Amino acid sequence: QVQLVESGGGWVQPGGSLRLSCEASGFTFSTAVMQWYRQTPGKERELVAHIGYHESNTTFADSVKGRFAISRDNGKRTVYLQMNSLKLDDTAVYFCNAVRVDGEGLLEYWGQGTQVTVSS
Repeated sequence: QVQLVESGGGWVQPGGSLRLSCEASGFTFSTAVMQWYRQTPGKERELVAHIGYHESNTTFADSVKGRFAISRDNGKRTVYLQMNSLKLDDTAVYFCNAVRVDGEGLLEYWGQGTQVTVSS
């Protein structure tokens, strides 16, 4: 059974930091590219960060460049999102996403989401 389990969300003041984790199970983690998305009520889900098979391959939304970092530990089957200098607009539910290809074609998995609230 495929699972993506996010953790690390919570409340933080503006300027603070949080580190989200997403632990995967049920598939070969090293064969998946990983993403973090976020969503606020009434808005579409937004891609925040992407990491390829290797940590050198990362991309970020313009709104988080220079503040967020994404990394992965294939041995721990976990992807991380380090969020620094958080702003009010970063408040959202953050979702972990995995995409991989196998004999069945393109497969995509989602976590259940973790709430991040930035407020004073």
